[in-house]
Amino acid sequence: MSDAVVSIIPEMKRKTIEAFVEKAQENDVELKEVKVAPISLVTIGKDEIGNAVVTEREDIAHMSEKRLKKGDSICLDFGDHHVGYVTLKLNSAGSPQDAPAFLRLKFAEIPQEILDDSNTYEGWISKGWIQEEFIHIDVLPCELKLPRRYAFRYLEVLAIDTSQKFQVVVEAAETTAVSAVSMEDVAPLTELPEDLQKIDRASLKTLQDCMQHVFEDGPKRDRRLWIGDLRLQAKANYATFKNLDLVRRCIYLFAGLTRDDGKISACLFTEPVMQADDTFLWDYSLFFISILYDYYKETKDIKTVEELWPAAYRQIELALEDMQDGVLRDDEPLTAFIDWKEGLDRQAAAQGVWIYCLRQGKELAELLGNKEEIAYIQKLLDQALVDAVRAFWDEEQEVFVSGKERQVSWISQAWIVLADVFDKEKSRKLMLGILENKEAVTVLTPYAYHHVIEALLHVDEKEKALEMMRTYWGGMIELGADTFWEAFDPEDPLASPYGNMQVNSFCHAWSCTPAWLLREYFK
Repeated sequence: MSDAVVSIIPEMKRKTIEAFVEKAQENDVELKEVKVAPISLVTIGKDEIGNAVVTEREDIAHMSEKRLKKGDSICLDFGDHHVGYVTLKLNSAGSPQDAPAFLRLKFAEIPQEILDDSNTYEGWISKGWIQEEFIHIDVLPCELKLPRRYAFRYLEVLAIDTSQKFQVVVEAAETTAVSAVSMEDVAPLTELPEDLQKIDRASLKTLQDCMQHVFEDGPKRDRRLWIGDLRLQAKANYATFKNLDLVRRCIYLFAGLTRDDGKISACLFTEPVMQADDTFLWDYSLFFISILYDYYKETKDIKTVEELWPAAYRQIELALEDMQDGVLRDDEPLTAFIDWKEGLDRQAAAQGVWIYCLRQGKELAELLGNKEEIAYIQKLLDQALVDAVRAFWDEEQEVFVSGKERQVSWISQAWIVLADVFDKEKSRKLMLGILENKEAVTVLTPYAYHHVIEALLHVDEKEKALEMMRTYWGGMIELGADTFWEAFDPEDPLASPYGNMQVNSFCHAWSCTPAWLLREYFK
């Protein structure tokens, strides 16, 4: 760390927390509210191959005719995925209410969640993310306004117990759906084939429902601002909703809420107070450079770049502390994120991220005309390109390998290609070859699939990229997705990085990018 940086950090911390967070607050958005009522009653069961599906529908007008005694339930379909606040009008039928009504309300983004039993959950993150409420109603009739925000399409109301003398009636239901943007703000891609229109529509809906007072990673879980998601959300937003205020808000939050040494956290909390999480990921911190770069390319807002460049440049300096012999140290498997794929070695992909961000950082430095920083970044970039080939290129296999086991993976090649380590033709052969390699480690999340597809587009393999988009995102559509999921393995749709899919997010920010890619490359 240079003496100049050491001297400015305490002063910068004192001022930026106030000034940058204040600017973020100035760019806060007023959420749009839309009242939505359920469209039908549904029964959810299994199809012939075991997938959870709607098996029966009934007119919503019959809802108030249903009398729920102990063990009875109804399931409401709100017609689409929504993020919002639910109000139920409840009454009793039969004899006078002689005991509290004990209800369970279960909210589901996909049908499978209605069938899941939360008592069986044994994953490694909190069961508290499962969207169900157990409520006692002492006096009926009542208007039940639930204070918590839910992300859902389906709502099951189960009467755990009433008494032998009365039943519960759901007379009406409504959700106040909230978002920073409206689907009406974006023109649909009507010129594309129907399957791609469906992918685009679900991508837009995913992005819309994640756009709240910040770009959330998922409105069910984690309901936080993650920088890896933000980078992709902002790019998709530029091509669609074009809400620049929300992007500025999030950039300033990350720049203001850093670790004492200036390190940018992987994610931020906005409630009860604004603060950085204590999770730091090497690639995510570097992506602040990329987010600022993309923001400038979209807006030409040089003033914001001038103000936030010191925070971006600091990530380059801090990234070096986790590197040895020119590459990311591999003693901690999750120093960088890259993807959730089990067994993935991230070292080679991280080198691609390093080069990718150095290139963008150099352009930002050139915009600002700081010759010393330009020269320093260029020196790092030149060495990083040499180190990428020296440490990871396997001449015999004609592929980049990663880690001590010399793992061959899709995502290593994708990031190396996006970093322009080789020329376009050699990169094209690299991408086509890795997809044909049956031994290569594939990817798990839409986040990683996006980078594989973007790498294909980077080398002009549009047909191959579109084929993968149709297979992967189209696979979720075939399973009934209204929004796109946090993790999806076409070979095992119920897979979860957390040990149980009940806590998976089925509307997740990093899966929204087809809306951007279709407009950028296929419109």
